[in-house]
Amino acid sequence: MAPPSASLPASVLVVDDEPDLRTLYELTLLREGYRIDTAADLQEASLMLAQQRFDVVITDMRLPDGLGSALLHSLKAQQRSERVIVMTAYGSAENAVEALKAGAFDYLTKPVDLKQFRTVVASAIQDSNRTQRASTVNEIAPQRTAAGDSALQKLVGTSDAMQQVKQRIVKVARSMAPVLVRGESGTGKELVAKALHANSHRASGPLVAVNCSAIPESLLEAEFFGAKKGSYTGSTQDRQGYFQAARDGTLFLDEIGDLPLAMQSKLLRAIQERSVRALGSVQEEAVDVRIVSATHKDLAADVKAGRFRQDLYYRLNVIEIAIPPLRERRGDLPSLCEALLERIAQESGMPPPRLSRELLEQLANHPLSGNVRELENLLHRAVAMGDGEALHLDLDFEPTQDMGLAALPEASPEPAVPAAPGITSNPWTLDTVPSDLQAFLDRQEREILVKVLHETGFNRTAAANRLGLSLRQIRYRIERLNIATPQDNEPHDA
Repeated sequence: MAPPSASLPASVLVVDDEPDLRTLYELTLLREGYRIDTAADLQEASLMLAQQRFDVVITDMRLPDGLGSALLHSLKAQQRSERVIVMTAYGSAENAVEALKAGAFDYLTKPVDLKQFRTVVASAIQDSNRTQRASTVNEIAPQRTAAGDSALQKLVGTSDAMQQVKQRIVKVARSMAPVLVRGESGTGKELVAKALHANSHRASGPLVAVNCSAIPESLLEAEFFGAKKGSYTGSTQDRQGYFQAARDGTLFLDEIGDLPLAMQSKLLRAIQERSVRALGSVQEEAVDVRIVSATHKDLAADVKAGRFRQDLYYRLNVIEIAIPPLRERRGDLPSLCEALLERIAQESGMPPPRLSRELLEQLANHPLSGNVRELENLLHRAVAMGDGEALHLDLDFEPTQDMGLAALPEASPEPAVPAAPGITSNPWTLDTVPSDLQAFLDRQEREILVKVLHETGFNRTAAANRLGLSLRQIRYRIERLNIATPQDNEPHDA
């Protein structure tokens, strides 16, 4: 049984027990130039699949003689190449997500929007063609494997927990299913996204990484979907958005839990319809991207609290990769320290310092709540404060009035916010009301922020969580209050 010829129109099998819907789907796809066959149930579809191969199989989830997902499992067991799209009733997204986890290309919710229907089918055919081309070009596989191995090696660690993470990356990388990377701040979520991309069939395409919490809310739509010249104040030329930039590649949405609800709705539409409309444009533009997202938050809890859309959560959390915190894999500390010290030495143009038993013992007993990012910060400080011999960490020092900023690498002394007359650190009364209330409040706020930043190893995400702020809010306050932070602690996963 030969696969579909690349010179022939793409072939599609539609499985639905409602005759009117079968006719509607058939006519819609015939207008797109595809070859169409239809079946009313699992038995009829199985007979057709036994006789020929298709590029795409579209099946209703509930059929008279069983679940449409049975076709998916059968094709997967036979190692068939058909892309499977499942259709499910509104409100049954859990079943569709299970189908995606089992290997379905995508799902559609009934009643099906025909525009979305055509877009998803076209994307499935394009993905099938891309895979066929990759399998016939001998040069692609070795290059992709080398890049994939290199990306995996950057996830340092030989513990069982990290080995499981790496195995899961390799297993799910070749899928088109969206992946949600979950882990505490500083655990390496962006490195996982890079490894997923490098080990996928999209490795030759772009990887576009987006920090969702760092974009002003007023610019989110333009940044994600692009904008036409003059569409907003300051827009002097056409610009492409993240979706367009990631076409045929991977779009990594870091800190996805920080997106406002209004933008969550627009993102969901773009993912479902596989198309975007630039700000100020009337034309939809098809975009073929694989979505990988990451968060340190409990999105399931946010869904229950109404802070995150349930339908978007189902779209993003098809496959989950959980990264263990460093405290649960302390056996990886020696290899992590060696890798980080080598990188620090290269950046400073010096030979790698000696990793001593005393230093490892210190780290083993340290909470490391900031994970790998905090570990790197500690090693930077040890190198900067060392005397060229074995490294030693001063983990027990007490913060000074400037919260120890001078002891940190690349930090500069902070200009003090003028204190209001008569104000001390003691509780104040109506007799000592400040003459400059704003200066007093700024001073109090700054002292709290610097203290929490210091205690979290200048991990802005951890500090924001402790203070009940968003990452965007804490960045604003750091800038407004002129608080310097080490450059090597920018909020990206190490």
